[in-house]
Amino acid sequence: MLERQSIIHLGDTSAVRAMIPHDRAALSALADLAHREYQAGDYERAEHHCMQLWHQDPENTSTLLLLSSIHFQCRRMDKSAYFSQMAIKQNPLMAEAYSNLGNVFKERGQLKEAIDNYRHALSIKPDFIDGYINLAAALVAIGDTESAVSAYATALQYNPDLYCVRSDLGNLLKALGRLDEAKSCYLKAIETCPTFAVAWSNLGCVFNAQNEIWLAIHHFEKAVTLDPTFLDAYINLGNVLKEARIFDRAVAAYLRALTLAPNHAVVHGNLACVYYEQNLIDLAIDTYKRAIELQPNFPDAYCNLANALKEKGKVSEAEDYYNTALSLCPSHADSLNNLANIKREQGRAEEAIRLYLRALDIYPEFAVAHSNLASMLQLQGKLQEALRHYREAIRISPTFADAYSNMGNTLKELQDVSGAMQCYQRAIQINPAFADAHSNLASILKDSGNLADAINSYKTALKLKPNFPDAFCNLAHCMQIVCDWSDYSERMRKLVCIVQEQLDSNRLPSVHPHHSMLYPLSHTQRKRVAGKHASLCLEKVALLHHPPFRFAKRQPNQRLRIGYVSSDFCNHPTSHLMQSIPGFHDRSRFEIFCYSLSPDDGTTFRAKVNREAEHFVDLSNIACHGKAAEKIAADGIHILLNMNGYTKGARNELFALKPAPIQAMWLGYPGTSGSSFMDFIITDGVTSPLHLADQYSEKLAYMPKTFFVGDHAQMFPHLRNRLIIESSEEVAGGRRTTDNCMVACGTDLKSLLSAGTLREMIYGGRVTEQSGSTVKEVTYFIKVQILTVPSLQMVRDMIRINAASCSLGNAVVQNGFTTQQTQSRASAGEEIPVNIIITSRQHYGLPEDAVVFCNFNQLYKIDPQTMKMWTDILKNVPNSVLWLLRFPAAGEGNVMAAAAELGLQSPHHRIIFSNVAPKEEHVRRGLVADVCLDTPLCNGHTTGMDVLWAGCPVVTLPLETLASRVAASQLHCLGCPELVAKSNDDYVRIASRLGNNRDYLNAIRAKVWKLRETSPLFNCRSYTADLEALYGRMWQQYESGQGFTHITDWSQKSKDQ
Repeated sequence: MLERQSIIHLGDTSAVRAMIPHDRAALSALADLAHREYQAGDYERAEHHCMQLWHQDPENTSTLLLLSSIHFQCRRMDKSAYFSQMAIKQNPLMAEAYSNLGNVFKERGQLKEAIDNYRHALSIKPDFIDGYINLAAALVAIGDTESAVSAYATALQYNPDLYCVRSDLGNLLKALGRLDEAKSCYLKAIETCPTFAVAWSNLGCVFNAQNEIWLAIHHFEKAVTLDPTFLDAYINLGNVLKEARIFDRAVAAYLRALTLAPNHAVVHGNLACVYYEQNLIDLAIDTYKRAIELQPNFPDAYCNLANALKEKGKVSEAEDYYNTALSLCPSHADSLNNLANIKREQGRAEEAIRLYLRALDIYPEFAVAHSNLASMLQLQGKLQEALRHYREAIRISPTFADAYSNMGNTLKELQDVSGAMQCYQRAIQINPAFADAHSNLASILKDSGNLADAINSYKTALKLKPNFPDAFCNLAHCMQIVCDWSDYSERMRKLVCIVQEQLDSNRLPSVHPHHSMLYPLSHTQRKRVAGKHASLCLEKVALLHHPPFRFAKRQPNQRLRIGYVSSDFCNHPTSHLMQSIPGFHDRSRFEIFCYSLSPDDGTTFRAKVNREAEHFVDLSNIACHGKAAEKIAADGIHILLNMNGYTKGARNELFALKPAPIQAMWLGYPGTSGSSFMDFIITDGVTSPLHLADQYSEKLAYMPKTFFVGDHAQMFPHLRNRLIIESSEEVAGGRRTTDNCMVACGTDLKSLLSAGTLREMIYGGRVTEQSGSTVKEVTYFIKVQILTVPSLQMVRDMIRINAASCSLGNAVVQNGFTTQQTQSRASAGEEIPVNIIITSRQHYGLPEDAVVFCNFNQLYKIDPQTMKMWTDILKNVPNSVLWLLRFPAAGEGNVMAAAAELGLQSPHHRIIFSNVAPKEEHVRRGLVADVCLDTPLCNGHTTGMDVLWAGCPVVTLPLETLASRVAASQLHCLGCPELVAKSNDDYVRIASRLGNNRDYLNAIRAKVWKLRETSPLFNCRSYTADLEALYGRMWQQYESGQGFTHITDWSQKSKDQ
């Protein structure tokens, strides 16, 4: 039987002829059979029957064409070409034969010859659809996609219903980026054949490319519904679900794909990626390993496996796998980038940068590598270079949310707040679930004073990423700023746990050193928090490869060169405190250099330091830390003072480079640097007693009285003179005269004296003082001038309508609320006011007959314990109020609510808030308060000096941090240790006694008013002399070569004293 015969070779003609049917009907039937067998893929039978036909009729072109096609399908290209050529020989106008011959050339890689044959076929038969389709395929192979599009389009002109061709045309248009045209092709294909699964899948790809994620998902799901065995559609569905972070459904799609193709390595790899995103790290590792087992030369899988291992903390193993990926593919940019990340985390910054650059050499359009390199440059302080790479990352990938967020951080560092905010907002617009961007936006909102929005943004970040230490700790700080003490104990417990966990894992803590004093951290924790920031400075300067500075020996009789480094030689509290110090130094023994880290703000504070320092150097235009440190070293500085610590504008990197033999912390930062590069911290025995020395990384260098200083005597001499003003009607009505209801002050009050009757009141009383075991009573009396005028109506009207001034007798008096409009420089403290200024309780809505307790600090310094003590004091002193600042305004409601919760009746009448005021008014308004209640958690430092200069006593409770003990140091120096409490109860007792005992209050107020002029606290000249003596002691230790030790004993003198 025929089906049992072997295939007969072309030479076996006798055997073939014996089996050939001879009648035409039989031949036609045999030809039909051969065609059916070909269509069914039974090429062996089709060939057998065609050979019979061919030997019967060797010139039959249909038989020759079919034989050509059969041999092509069987990959016998020579025979296929032979029969095509035979057909062409018989019929040179047979287009199909040229097309078949073109197919052979295409398979052989002879694309030019293939195209020539296809085009010749089409020239013979312009409506030859298969010719256009074959030509299109060949044109794609040579990269001529546009011509291929034209070929497909022509085929479709002849038969618009060719949905497969329509889909293929869509694929080409999609590849050319002509997505809308591609979409139209796929939709037309689906319209022609609604069950054509391939078109549904391809349309899903277009929607995915257009970021229409849900439409893409719908179309892929439709494709697999139409064809449950459609592997590529399942893979596409899994990919888009993965990108959409719909992980459970992505897993289901990939698992379905694996049931169709269990050994598909790429699907295993993609599935592992989803497990990784689901934090199923162990499962991800196993699945990556399966992908590698199936395809051992799969660099992507090695790279991703390394990512998972790194997440598990197996850094060394991860490094090995990245290197394996690179051995398989040296140009594997992802592995280079990820390996660079490891090097970066290991502190090997140069290797990291080199790897990022290699990745970018291989793939210049690698947005992630640009962003990562930018972050390294940012760490190095190369902010403009960093911005260039962030912008390049965004150019490449306009929806790269991480790059926008990181660029925002760089712009924030460059003080471009608006630009930073725009970057964060764009990152969130791109990815609303981007927790880091919400947190970064919150930080800039916080710094801008928009606390309500900042808190909301931090809360959003934590909803998106509950385990987000930075967001949690910054939210805690925001809530501290606005006095939101809800869940305070739990919040503090969690914050302490976060900090300890970060310290244990050697990570940079989420709590900033400057905020650490506000939380119940241990001394060790606070020091280690600061130490991690110091280490970061050392890491940054290590990248500079700067050789250590060498210091020349100081020549005999050479002056000690002192360098003060600060970003605050401007309108800043630090300058308000120390601006006179550089000019008070003894130039015969000391050569003073002031190094500014900020540009000129045009104020007299800057001008004064610039003018009075022997050398003033602006380092703000030297961005490179190395070059700035070289400038300091070239000046031959002996003792370099760090006045910033970890406050805004600091450049601790300069100190990390150690450009001076002695480096000390002074004044501007209330805590330890935690560093190895700061030798001393200038402090005093009250602020930093020796039993608390362990909380400092530096050696203690004691000032003999206090380390704190204030330039108030030079800045505000007009507050030395005051005149109490009352009206004769009020006196006649029996109102008690006080020293702080309405006060006039000025450098010259003579013109006001004719406005009424002047009298003097002796003001003061006895104060019990203790020195060691000796207890004695000391009487303090001062003379207070009181001017009684016929009427104060004009003054009260001036205050009520906020007029700038009014007449009082023959004198013109200035409304204390309007100095900013009439004397702006004087208002800022830059000049001494020339007018007589009226300050009254009426200005601030304070009751004239009440005891006014005040606190003018920022509200973040209040904690629940302080609030409880304050409400207890208000309860103990019935006719009293507490005067606070809206600093910020968002805290007012929370303070009121807390007071009510603590049982204070009518808190809105007992607690009075005022707005933040310019510097001169800020100091002056202390004249109308009775007692300042300090914040034990973090004292009023500059503010403490301000209220004391206004003659207002301060009650404080020193704890253990430096920030909590400054007020005690100020009061001891002033000579008022009786105002320093030993416990919470003692604090409440002292304040309550002052509020309830008018004689005692008068005595303490008289004492403070008197001692502010005679004690060393406000004497900048004597302070400077003490500072110089301390510098001499420091230098003596350095020259001894025996290392630095605490300087606490002032019984010895140095040769520089």
